[in-house]
Amino acid sequence: MKDAQYSVLRKEQFDGFISRLSKLQRVVAPVARGYNNYSFEEVSSGNGISLKYIPTILPPKKYFMPQRETLLEFDTGRGLNSEAVVECEKMTIFGIHTCDLAGIQCLNMVFTERPRDYNYLMHKRKINIIGLECNEYCDEYASCALVNASTPSGGYDLFFTDLGDRFIVHINTQIGENIIESTKFFESAGKSDLEDLTELRAGKRTLFTKEVPVEPRYIPELFDRSYNSKVWDELGERCLACGNCTLVCPTCYCFDIKDEMDLGLKSGRRNRIWDSCQLESFARVAGGENFRKERSLRQKHRYYRKFRYPVEKFSRFFCTGCGRCSRTCMAGIKLKDTLNLLIEEFEETVSTLMEGNY
Repeated sequence: MKDAQYSVLRKEQFDGFISRLSKLQRVVAPVARGYNNYSFEEVSSGNGISLKYIPTILPPKKYFMPQRETLLEFDTGRGLNSEAVVECEKMTIFGIHTCDLAGIQCLNMVFTERPRDYNYLMHKRKINIIGLECNEYCDEYASCALVNASTPSGGYDLFFTDLGDRFIVHINTQIGENIIESTKFFESAGKSDLEDLTELRAGKRTLFTKEVPVEPRYIPELFDRSYNSKVWDELGERCLACGNCTLVCPTCYCFDIKDEMDLGLKSGRRNRIWDSCQLESFARVAGGENFRKERSLRQKHRYYRKFRYPVEKFSRFFCTGCGRCSRTCMAGIKLKDTLNLLIEEFEETVSTLMEGNY
């Protein structure tokens, strides 16, 4: 029994696969950068790739939406002449975990809305995606099961699952099939390979459990009832307003636009630069008014942008459970701790109201 949607790559062939693929186009993959730090960087072989890693410092969104990107160039010396700029190159990103695949799916939803973001869409068109399954939790900060991001749900060309001495690879697109054919290291998956995959996924369903004591379908209601919670004030007192949590988030897409003039003051460029809703200046408008001056309001806004507002608009959470915000927070604010506090406060309120009825 064979399945055309699945192929197998033997572990001893992995280096050859990456080496050959890197000769066809640029390949980036997770590599170690110090103790428990990983980064997506260009590779030319499989030897330096980290096949088991906690989420990288920055998510792969940095290739779809660069931290700093020129949108247009202008020259006032020739009237109001301006020219749109899209700087992107064809590449394959290998080793994207399911949490980051979910993050890219969220960004796709945002940037394909009208008016479409053509810079993002051009990057997306040039990037091939190879996912890599997490067979176990990466660390204590992950909450991927809570937001249904612990198993693959599309958004890739190929998807690798480690079965010990081999990878079983799901072929999801024509691009993925072309990669399989052009690198020539793969063999068809057999019945035993598919059975091993089924067994692994069954084990994951018992290993990956909801990390917070609430059913996902009740999370929007929890936030509806927690808008005036004291938890936000507590977070505001701790928050350092550094912006780390949003800058490493795979679904945050806020940016600023800045024009830079050359020394002659006649030509220049318009750049898009990542921004953060956690910075004090983010919500300041003309006249000095600031709609979210307090850090508590900014923290609340961040959580609602993950668990409430996108549910209303896109019918999904914009938290993917990667845990980056918790790992990088210098104040020790942990996403799961915040959700637990909101749940505890809600339960106390319900208990009080019920006691008052008797």
